Amino acid sequence: MSIILDPIVLAKSLAGGLLIGAAASGLILVNGRIAGISGILAGATRRGAQGWQWAFLAGLLVAGALAALAGSPIPPALTQQGWPVLVLAGLLVGFGTRIGGGCTSGHGVCGLARLSPRSLAAVLVFMACAGLVVFVRRHVL
Repeated sequence: MSIILDPIVLAKSLAGGLLIGAAASGLILVNGRIAGISGILAGATRRGAQGWQWAFLAGLLVAGALAALAGSPIPPALTQQGWPVLVLAGLLVGFGTRIGGGCTSGHGVCGLARLSPRSLAAVLVFMACAGLVVFVRRHVL
């Protein structure tokens, strides 16, 4: 059976999507803020950060830890690379979010839901770059 049609994978994906949607909806309804992780992180590291920013970031870390404790596998991309590559990748992602005025969560989840043309353009660029990187890694290198 293909992993795409595996009912367990589909159920987990649906549950994850529902949780992301609920968190993004809850944040905008309660605080009037977009659930863009890069913006939340930037706000949390500034003077006068609000408690909800740290709580949101802590929730991301706790959720990841709970998933690991529940036996979720670590993605091979994380285990097959050394720390220098992972650090460089993280810095490049951070640089890209500053250039793009937001991250995939802010543009892809929240921006598209609000029918933002800027977010649509950003997501199209994200996806094109991701496709290009996969093509180069698999077929060129």
